[in-house]
Amino acid sequence: MIRSELVQKIAQSNPGLAPREIETIVTTFFDTIIGRLAVDGRVELRGFGAFSTRARDARTGRNPRTGEVVDVTAKRVPYFKPGKEMRLRLNV
Repeated sequence: MIRSELVQKIAQSNPGLAPREIETIVTTFFDTIIGRLAVDGRVELRGFGAFSTRARDARTGRNPRTGEVVDVTAKRVPYFKPGKEMRLRLNV
C-alpha cells in the first residue's frame, strides 16, 4: 500500500472528512513518528509494533559498479519490530 492508497482508504471509511483534511492527518502522523525517532526516541503502537533506531558503525564498502573502495560513515537507521498481535494475524 502506498501513501495515496492509505488516504483513499481513510476517505472511504470517513466520508465526512475532506481529502485535504485526511492528507493533513496522514502527514502529521508520519511527521510525528519521524520527529520522535530523530531525537533518539521510540514510538510504540500497541497491537501494531514499535519503531526505533539502531546505530550502524562506520565501515569500508565498495562501489558495486566500479569496485572502488569508499568510506561509509556511521549512521542511525530506522528499525521496526512488529507487535504480538500483528505477528499472530500474519501467521494464521
